Amino acid sequence: MKRTRAQESRAAIERLYITMRHLFNRGGYKPLGVSGEGLISALMTLSPEIYGLVTDSEKLELDGLLYVMERLPRGIEECRYVRLISREGYETSHLTPLIPAKRKRNCYRLDHQIMYVEMTRGRSDIYDILTHLTFLYIESQKILRNSSDPKGRLSSNWTMLADFVKKEQDGEEFDKESASAYLSHLIGRTFEETRDAVDKFESSSNSNSLFSIVYYLGKLAMDEATEGLDREISFSATLRERVGHHVYGELWADRIKETLLNLDLLKRPIHIISANLHSVQNTIYGHQALGLKSYEEIEQVVMDISVKAKNNHGKKIREYAEKHGFIDLPDESGTNIGAQIIDTAWLEKSTLIPGVSLPEEKEKRPVFVVMDYAFGEQAYECFDELLKKYNVGEKEYSLNVISTSIMGKAGILHGGKGDLMVPDSHVFEGTADNYPFRNELKKADFEGYGLGVYTGSMVTVLGTSLQNRDILTYFMKSSWHAVGLEMEGAHYQKAIQSASKIRKSIRSNVKVLYAYYASDNPLETGSTLASGALGMEGVRPTYLITYKILEKLFG
Repeated sequence: MKRTRAQESRAAIERLYITMRHLFNRGGYKPLGVSGEGLISALMTLSPEIYGLVTDSEKLELDGLLYVMERLPRGIEECRYVRLISREGYETSHLTPLIPAKRKRNCYRLDHQIMYVEMTRGRSDIYDILTHLTFLYIESQKILRNSSDPKGRLSSNWTMLADFVKKEQDGEEFDKESASAYLSHLIGRTFEETRDAVDKFESSSNSNSLFSIVYYLGKLAMDEATEGLDREISFSATLRERVGHHVYGELWADRIKETLLNLDLLKRPIHIISANLHSVQNTIYGHQALGLKSYEEIEQVVMDISVKAKNNHGKKIREYAEKHGFIDLPDESGTNIGAQIIDTAWLEKSTLIPGVSLPEEKEKRPVFVVMDYAFGEQAYECFDELLKKYNVGEKEYSLNVISTSIMGKAGILHGGKGDLMVPDSHVFEGTADNYPFRNELKKADFEGYGLGVYTGSMVTVLGTSLQNRDILTYFMKSSWHAVGLEMEGAHYQKAIQSASKIRKSIRSNVKVLYAYYASDNPLETGSTLASGALGMEGVRPTYLITYKILEKLFG
């Protein structure tokens, strides 16, 4: 029987997953060796939407390249060796950490050849970076082919690019339009496409120039082809030893529980919210500090804060919060997940948000534990540890968890950026695992606000970089009735179900609330994550979901 493209793609994802796990356990590999070629072959078969033209033998994928470079340490394209490590003490060294703009992790460049990258978010983070690196090696081979003729002689385009890059490094002026013309031949794109891409890379706070990136990707490929100087990716023994053992998640959760214990809050009604670190704070304290009387008034204030409008109320809200029960817990564990505690007993108003009353007795007032977005499997690690009982010496304390709320960003399969998804189940890609649940939030809660709202199952994927149109169309049009894809939902639900149904560390009838806003529509050309950030389009759905979570819990 002939397999469909969706079936071939799912098989390619499985090969990628198994190969990466094998290489991780082995300790290292050469990207253009036998094992590396297996990754490249599977990624080419899959042809993810986010990597656009990756299967084109001549044209470089420019939006995908920028997406990747903003999530990797600056200058990684110059390094022949990449070593993935655990937190191993480099934060105390003289080395200055390089922190990518769009993926917070400490990276250290030891010299011109080697880059160390800290992996503290679990397997999903490792698979994510390996996929990005595999994409870079594919693109580097295109540059190598475009830089020489069939006899292996370097083209004048390559020679001129090398001159321009040297001038750039020396701080000398050079004609960018001329440089773009030469570069366009090396990357197989038109002059106009190249010039636009040069501007995009120039405006990135994390990336080197497109000239430099193309030159060094091509140079390392040439050195490997002509001089046998192989590129290598390796994994430290400590990283291989720690992954899967919740080392960082336990440190993270214990700090939160220790703070709750010290403040005598463990017995109070606790509501855990996984969201960003501004929406819950601004929504609650915007009402408290400024007397805002409706959701619409809160939305206008946070819009001004988001665009840094003159005389915005961001500072006033923050200062009021710090005096009225707000505790900030920046991450110290290595998870890169900040947290906050909000004790509503300190609030002056009798309402939490407009129209939602608080209990008169202070000891019955809720406590919020707000955590920043987790990444993939890390969601299980952190939530699992947070929901466990807290042991101090011979004493054991339970958390009085009333609800768990998850607000997330997700790719949407219907609608567009900024629209909403309210799931009734999570389906774990590549397995038969599925997690139906009773969602306290409903589609009707979000109707009438000018945003599209969709309900159905969410697909929890192994990585945002491992999806293509065929797989997504299958999930959307088949009996799975999927409305979106994300990386954390099934992992959160595993932790909630094990804590409430099996371990009994929290109440069995804990309330569960899930809602997502669309960061992209991977089925629409030009609307994948590589097309750019949400910007102001994300503010409205973020605050609407936050408001509805608070309203649903206490209204």
